[in-house]
Amino acid sequence: MLVPGLWMPAAAMLPLAARLADAQHATRLYGYRGRDPFEANVERFARYVREKLGGAPAHFVGHSLGGVLILDTLSRHPELRAASALLLGAPVRGCLAGRRFAQRRLGRWMLGAAAERFAEREASWQRHEPLGVVAGTRALGLGAALDGGLPGQSDGVVRVEETGVQGMTQQVLLPIGHSLLIASTRVARLAGRFLGTGRFE
Repeated sequence: MLVPGLWMPAAAMLPLAARLADAQHATRLYGYRGRDPFEANVERFARYVREKLGGAPAHFVGHSLGGVLILDTLSRHPELRAASALLLGAPVRGCLAGRRFAQRRLGRWMLGAAAERFAEREASWQRHEPLGVVAGTRALGLGAALDGGLPGQSDGVVRVEETGVQGMTQQVLLPIGHSLLIASTRVARLAGRFLGTGRFE
């Protein structure tokens, strides 16, 4: 189950889906209205998983806000069966770039109700399934262009420290910008390995 980031259509995950299909993974894309209230999106996604998967376990892969959606949905709904979860550049602990962007009139409009999920918070994983995290370290993105840039390592939108989840199985850092995480062949190879073994090595 592949879930895109904010403002992205489900089709944005097609390159990654194709590479995972080459690794013998059947894929399904999930699209959502990113500007809607985040809590409503969590419940919609939970219903979708129940209806479409019929109780069968699935691997979940999410980019950016899509990764946050996966983490929050699976954490809130332990009855949903998962084989593993993989988060790509997901600001699960809040997003400084998002908070700064929301201070601007255009930013508030573009983020909509999703801005509420960018507040600083802790993130934890208490399920037994493997949880992998990929974070980019090449600062190419909206956050790098905002006043003051982003402190520490980032992918240009999300800081590395914003992607960490207490209880995650493994995290890997790659010199890739935020939007390119879903187009990278290296990320696709790591994703295929993680979905197959529960580890990046």
